[in-house]
Amino acid sequence: MAGLQEIAKLAGVSPATVSRVFNHHPNVRPEIREHVFAIAREHGYHPRLSSKQRNVVIMAPGEAIYPIRNCLEMVMMALTQELPRRRFRIEILPQEDMDRLNGIQFCGAVAIGAEPGDFVGWSARFPVPLVLVDRDAPAREPHVYSVRSDEEQGMDLAVGHLHERGCRTIGCIIHGQAGTGTVDVRRAAVAQALGKRGLPANAALICLSEDDNYVELVGKLLQQGIDGLFCPGGNAGIVTAYALSLFNRRVPDDISVIASEHKLFSRYATPPQTTITQDHTALAQIVGDVLESAGETPVPRRSVLPYSLIVRDSVKHPRP
Repeated sequence: MAGLQEIAKLAGVSPATVSRVFNHHPNVRPEIREHVFAIAREHGYHPRLSSKQRNVVIMAPGEAIYPIRNCLEMVMMALTQELPRRRFRIEILPQEDMDRLNGIQFCGAVAIGAEPGDFVGWSARFPVPLVLVDRDAPAREPHVYSVRSDEEQGMDLAVGHLHERGCRTIGCIIHGQAGTGTVDVRRAAVAQALGKRGLPANAALICLSEDDNYVELVGKLLQQGIDGLFCPGGNAGIVTAYALSLFNRRVPDDISVIASEHKLFSRYATPPQTTITQDHTALAQIVGDVLESAGETPVPRRSVLPYSLIVRDSVKHPRP
């Protein structure tokens, strides 16, 4: 592996210029900066960050991807409280612009809602930890970690609460497309949770939704006589409340509803919505622990956190 002196010689610049490039000195021309970084990558040179350079890159979807957006907002709220407390400096980078990582210096990175396959080869390119949020770390990537919530446990928690409150035909609408994110895991977990309680679990009761057909799916589930509706993901609680009002159904008198927690909406709905929620505070703390370890202190490669249930008024009480 080349050192700073060798990189300077190969790049045709002085060692002082190389040092300024890696310390983000403003008086370096962009073409020189890019050239030095390219030579360093080619020869496997990774400058050691000083204790003052605690820059963390948070990679987030650049577009308003639904339902990722709600998860992104709440994870970001937790990270922007936890990481500065540990004296990390945060830089936000759209996932669609990941090539910019080659031109900046950072001590760790966080990716929210990104597919693990996008980071194959990370450990060879960057000798710093990457934490995937809400996804599993890919195999054979020693610098890639993950923290996510327990989807199987969360789905079972919601279905179990509806069942305990007397619901006997439970429908579910999961946002997203098959084969992406946590959609398939959630669908299988809901079917298992229904089946183990002896409840109907046919495919017609467990739907996948895009934005433009959500109301239609609520109508189809109501035609099947559901008395409980579970809609995990994003802002589904808002859409559910709207859809049920269109069909003149009252919550919880006509139908019980559980959604995913939306901190800016769920408790203010009419009635306040019962939700499942991730432990965003614990999630942010684990991210901080991984970043502070810098790969030198052993930390778990994969962390899984349980969901919690916030009981409000959108699920009926069983009759005596």
